[in-house]
Amino acid sequence: MTNSTQYGTPAGGLRRLVATASIVALAGALGLASASPALATATTTSASDPARLTNLAHLDYLLDQTTPAPVSGHTTYALDTQPTLTLPWVYADARPGGTFARVGGGPLDPATGHWGQGSYDADDVSRAAVVYLRDWQQTGSASSRQKAYELLRSTAYFQTTTGPDAGNVVLWMQPDGSLNPSPVPVELPNPSDSGNSYWLARSIWAFGEGYAAFKQSDPAFAAFLQQRLQLGVQALDRETLASYGKFDVADGARVPSWLIVGGADASAEAVLGLGAYSAAAPSDQAARTALAELSDGIADMGSTGSAATAAQSWPYGAILPSTQSRSQFHSWSSQMPAALARASVVLKRPALLKPAVTDSVAFSTTLLTSTGPINGLSPAPTDTTQIAYGVDSRLQSLLAVGDASGSQGIDQLAGIMGSWYFGNNTSGKPTYDPATGVTFDGVQANGTVNSGSGAESTIHGLLSMLALDAHPAVAALAQSATHLASRDGLTVVEAEKATSTTGTVITPASAYNGEAQLSGGSLLRLAPGQQATFVMPAGSGPRHVDPVIDEPTGATAVSDWSSLGILRSAVGAQGVTPVPGALLPQPLPGPLAATATAVSVKAKSGTTDVDALLVRPLVARVVLTGSGSASTELVQSTSLRPQTTQVGSAGVTVRSYDDQGRLVQSLTLDAPGSIVLRPGGFAVATR
Repeated sequence: MTNSTQYGTPAGGLRRLVATASIVALAGALGLASASPALATATTTSASDPARLTNLAHLDYLLDQTTPAPVSGHTTYALDTQPTLTLPWVYADARPGGTFARVGGGPLDPATGHWGQGSYDADDVSRAAVVYLRDWQQTGSASSRQKAYELLRSTAYFQTTTGPDAGNVVLWMQPDGSLNPSPVPVELPNPSDSGNSYWLARSIWAFGEGYAAFKQSDPAFAAFLQQRLQLGVQALDRETLASYGKFDVADGARVPSWLIVGGADASAEAVLGLGAYSAAAPSDQAARTALAELSDGIADMGSTGSAATAAQSWPYGAILPSTQSRSQFHSWSSQMPAALARASVVLKRPALLKPAVTDSVAFSTTLLTSTGPINGLSPAPTDTTQIAYGVDSRLQSLLAVGDASGSQGIDQLAGIMGSWYFGNNTSGKPTYDPATGVTFDGVQANGTVNSGSGAESTIHGLLSMLALDAHPAVAALAQSATHLASRDGLTVVEAEKATSTTGTVITPASAYNGEAQLSGGSLLRLAPGQQATFVMPAGSGPRHVDPVIDEPTGATAVSDWSSLGILRSAVGAQGVTPVPGALLPQPLPGPLAATATAVSVKAKSGTTDVDALLVRPLVARVVLTGSGSASTELVQSTSLRPQTTQVGSAGVTVRSYDDQGRLVQSLTLDAPGSIVLRPGGFAVATR
């Protein structure tokens, strides 16, 4: 599925969570649920190998076939002799008895059988191809090889081969095989092949991994995939990479101007394919250059410092996904660390790995000890929905960085991240079923499970399972850390809920302004001389306090936070961002004492607009349990100084790592004990 231009409503994210029920209700009202092959139900089958987590049965069920009529500019490998294409339906709504109904996107026209968007899209077709490619490579499965072949043929059909948009990709297809370049609701770019896009990036991902897989066993097909990848690279060169080396401004910060749709997220998925392809075809200089240039842009969106330094301030070491916002991170499509890790190996450029390690050690630990892999921080945790696309992106990144760096500590973080599928999520229930291959469409903000299982969720759940099957120790940890026992991490204090204030609560018509979102929907406005006091959540030790302030462009607002320090709030030129100013957390110089129960602020000059306060322990912690006596404890330092902390219990093994993920100490405890965390480091205690 694709991504909407509005944050928080990616079609592969929040839209997927909320749209399916209404679509199926419409189909049912029309009496089509049992009559249309597209809406038939099916029960998935058991895995043939019970020792493996990966079960392709549900993805197999989502696959369907269509025979498109001839259309100018769209063809594929051997279409004259093999006119039928294989593709997965985008959605599958849960029905009684563990069955599902396959449905398309957007409203259904019963007269034509067409959907407002379509029944298949290039995003899911290309990523499904990657699933079968990886399964074939991992197991030798002839069935997966054949399905990978068919899905790669279908991926190529979406690509426009002639005219000024050659190399770009149409997103949607109807059940009869007709392409829908201008769907309802609209996608950008519109028509969908009129510019570079997420779906072009994902097609390049599939072409690249496909070429590497088929190079030896089917050279003719591999040559076709190579030609299609090269056509995609030409489109990137024409529309995106022509700006390589140029920079834009985003609220005063310098950002690269050559990323696909301005996104490190989209660019990362292209890099995954370009990396696989360049390793198999090192003499293709154009593709190798595209790989290097996109990787440079992704690295520019990350931190230049160590994990210890990065953990001191927003975005806490994360590689940000979009050049158009300094305030937002989303877990879905966040394979930026994975892309940099793999590019660092293929290009033999170790420097590319550094921001990926920082993201893994500083930011992934922040997620794990606070919210888990939620859809969005913008910059407070405003979209707490959790979906497989986000979890898989974070898991794949940790595993790739662990592989490239040799860090067993980062592998352990991957195991904790992967435990989401087995119960460590806000629902407390498994979201993947190895017996059927079903990955549910996510966990809602209220902790309920969306019981649909569409293509994107299924695909990314399976990519995670393939990765876990390839890393048995990580898989074992993921399956043993299934219940959240306790958590002490980032928490939010809403400014509008101040216990006392002379300021004014402001509630705009929309909490989202195109580049950031107010936490709670309101902010507290303090004119010079006005003050406020906020109650702090109880903590186990000293805490950072990061007020989230709507910082103006140019003018400076000054506020005095009593004993914690003075803040001067301002940002530079608006540049490519949607609105002037920026909603950003600002770290207060002094830590909040463990015994402190409140924080006060007084505006000194200018207008200080406070959205929330992000409160972060200097030592953050999450404790997970599993069957029997299994337990996992992660402790993370967000301090620039060594921190002594209690960890573990009798019989646990504690491994402590520095801020590069390097092992510092390993010991087995006879009783709960104290360890010293390195600045920005972390420790994992397991039993």
